[in-house]
Amino acid sequence: MQFTNIQLLAFFSFFIFAHAEEEITREIIISGNDAMQFDVKKFVTAPGEKIHITFKNVGSLPKIAMGHNLVFLKKGIDAVAFGQKVLASGGSATNPLPKSLLGDVIAHTKLLGPSETETITFQAPKTKGDYQYVCTFPGHFAMMRGTMEVK
Repeated sequence: MQFTNIQLLAFFSFFIFAHAEEEITREIIISGNDAMQFDVKKFVTAPGEKIHITFKNVGSLPKIAMGHNLVFLKKGIDAVAFGQKVLASGGSATNPLPKSLLGDVIAHTKLLGPSETETITFQAPKTKGDYQYVCTFPGHFAMMRGTMEVK
């Protein structure tokens, strides 16, 4: 069986484009602990880059007392101010991210208990700059913050 140059070109083009997405996907692992700290305080990504974030609660305290989530905020949204807004909007240990505030959010995980993990996938914003992330479990926003730098 012979292949023409066009068939070979089409095959290799498909192969390259089919795997291109895998090459531009950034994988980041972030953990939260019982000391209310993220282990990754800052990471850098490119505008529009596809990102897989695996978030792990590595603590041992019960979820109702020390659950953690990971909330990526839109540009210009301050993590501390957002945490206060969560509380003012009825945020609690069982509802750490009220639906009324999702307009300020790029992506988020659910609330995780000890030894739980969740992976989320989203596209980094196309506008360069700093984007904050935060845990919105009541009171955690004071310490559990980080920055995604798009450059």
